[in-house]
Amino acid sequence: MTFINFSRLIMLSLWLGAAVFFSVAVAPAAFGVLRSFALPNSSELAGSIVTRTLSIINVSGFVVGLFLLLTLFVRRSAPGRFLFIAEFVCIGVLLLTTGIGHWVIAARMRGLRAAMYLPIDQVPVDDARRVAFNALHGYSVNALAIAMIAALIAIVLISRGLKS
Repeated sequence: MTFINFSRLIMLSLWLGAAVFFSVAVAPAAFGVLRSFALPNSSELAGSIVTRTLSIINVSGFVVGLFLLLTLFVRRSAPGRFLFIAEFVCIGVLLLTTGIGHWVIAARMRGLRAAMYLPIDQVPVDDARRVAFNALHGYSVNALAIAMIAALIAIVLISRGLKS
């Protein structure tokens, strides 16, 4: 049973590390570097890089969440009904937020970007499509943040299972 918990802990920790690295390094660096060249479509280019990278983070988070959910039931005999329920909820939150982030929010953002016909830098800030895009961007950031918090709590819960 310890091998399963250790595998679960490693996979979730790796995903959380990748998500944190994406959030604090990749996304800001892509926008910062490309904007420093003063290109007329720098946000469009950076957004394309970030969108593709975020897709990897969200899909891998969903896959890790599925693995965690399946293995949670394998180790169900572990002590503590409350810990089991808490871990189940955290994994559920991870699955929901990464799934919605990728297959709902990001899909709508891609649709809006395609409907704008111009690079997003050239679309007026008060354009309805750009306003909707900016709102979806906020939802995307929040979804990833919630997934990361759920993953951190799940890591604590799983590591408690390693001690028993």
